Amino acid sequence: MNRFQSKLDEHKYALKKTSIEILQVNVGKLCNLTCSHCHVEAGPTKIKENMDEQTAQAIVGLMETLGARTLDLTGGAPEMNPYFRCLVKEAYKRGMHVIDRCNLTILFENGMEDLGEFLAQHQVEVIASLPCYSKDNVDKQRGNGTFSKSVEALQKLNGLDYGKPDSGLVLNLVYNPVGAHLPPAQEKLEEEYKQRLKDDFGIVFNKLYTITNMPITRCAKYLKAFNQLESYTELLINNFNPHTLDGLMCRNTLNISWDGKLYDCDFNQMLGMGMRNGKPFTVFNISKKDLDDWNVLTADHCFGCTAGAGSSCQGALK
Repeated sequence: MNRFQSKLDEHKYALKKTSIEILQVNVGKLCNLTCSHCHVEAGPTKIKENMDEQTAQAIVGLMETLGARTLDLTGGAPEMNPYFRCLVKEAYKRGMHVIDRCNLTILFENGMEDLGEFLAQHQVEVIASLPCYSKDNVDKQRGNGTFSKSVEALQKLNGLDYGKPDSGLVLNLVYNPVGAHLPPAQEKLEEEYKQRLKDDFGIVFNKLYTITNMPITRCAKYLKAFNQLESYTELLINNFNPHTLDGLMCRNTLNISWDGKLYDCDFNQMLGMGMRNGKPFTVFNISKKDLDDWNVLTADHCFGCTAGAGSSCQGALK
C-alpha cells in the first residue's frame, strides 16, 4: 500500500508536474567519499556508473527543448565526470543558472587543482555538503579527515570571493542530521553555523539548507543496522505536513540519471521509479508534450520530503 498516496487523497491533492524549471542531472555515482547517509550509494568503485558523451550531448539538447532555467549537477562527486565541465559551459552559454552539488574535498583530488577557479569563472552556485560544524560529527558521517579538508576547501572558495556579500558567487551549505531524527529549524541552525564557522575558521557563506535523510539505499541499511529504520520511517509519516506539498521539488524538476533515464526526483531514481508511458522516458525520446499533466510517482519515501518543515534540494520548505 502506498501510504503517501493515501495522504494525498486524504487532502484531495493531485501531485503533478508544473512547467520544468530545473534540470537536475546525476552525472554518475563515482565519488571520492563513501558517506553513511548517501542515498546514491556513491563511492570510489562506481566507475562504470558514469555519464557518457552521447548522453551529455542529449542533455544539452534538452536545455533548448524544455526551456529550463537552472542546471543542477549532482552525483557522486559530479566534478569527477569527464563531461561535467562541458555541461557547465553549455548551460552558461545559454544564460542558465548552474548549481554544483559539491562535497568540498573534491577540490584536493588530482586534476581538480583549478576547479574553484573554473566554477567562479562560470558563476556556478556551489551547494556544499557540511553535515555539521563539529569535526567529530562530520568525520563520523563522511570519514576521518573529511572535516579538515572541507574547512580548507571553504577557505579556498572564500579566497575566490565565494560566499562574500555582493560578489555574485553563491556558496550555500547543506546540513544532514547525524542520526534518526528530523533537522532542527533551518533559520536558527544557519545562525549557529555562521557564527561558529566565522569564529573558528574565518569562513563565510550565504545560506544553510537543512535536508532530511531519506530512508532508502545506503541510509536505510545504516538505520536497519541500528534497528532504527522502522521507527525513523514512522517519525516521518507522523510528521507529515500538507503545507509542504506546493513546494516539493518533484513538481518543477526533471531528474536525469547518468544513463539518460528520466525520473521525478533523485530519490525516485535511486529506487528505479522511472517515468514512462508505454516505454521509459529518456533524454533521447522525451518531448515537452509528454510532461503535460504528468502525475508524479510516489511511495512511502516521499514522507521524507513532507515531514516537519519539509525538505528539498533547496532546504526546508516551510
